[in-house]
Amino acid sequence: MSDEEHHFESSDAGASKPYPQKAGNIRKGGHIVIKGRPCKVVEVSTSKTGKHGHAKCHFVAIDIFTAKKLEDIVPSSHNCDVPHVNRIDYQLIDISEDGFVSLLTDSGGTKDDLKLPTDDSLSALMKSGFEEGKDVVVSVMSSMGEEQICAVKEVGGGK
Repeated sequence: MSDEEHHFESSDAGASKPYPQKAGNIRKGGHIVIKGRPCKVVEVSTSKTGKHGHAKCHFVAIDIFTAKKLEDIVPSSHNCDVPHVNRIDYQLIDISEDGFVSLLTDSGGTKDDLKLPTDDSLSALMKSGFEEGKDVVVSVMSSMGEEQICAVKEVGGGK
């Protein structure tokens, strides 16, 4: 045995890395990596096999963080990367002056590394609910090392 010290950078169990799946098995509503971005598939069409080749799958997908439309064409027998996408709910504790939010985790700790969403309606809903003293729950979507607030709901309360 060697006396080397082992140092591991992260403990995300590989959640940031995409996994392979046959293109022919990816369906509408599923997820796919296009141009290095995690996307939700909104349309899939499969062409017939040509004279010299494979059936092709044409994917139209929306980036889950930027909402940009991306397209890709892949032979149906080839593998595509599929991202691990997680969605976790947190309770809003505070909104700082610089646009960062403080969130309460299930374990009782705080998560302070997320900014207000770029979507103005979500930001407005968070701010108004917080200012009125309501309990605000935010859903955070995470995939491939990125995180973003994607939904907001008020859970009653208030002054």
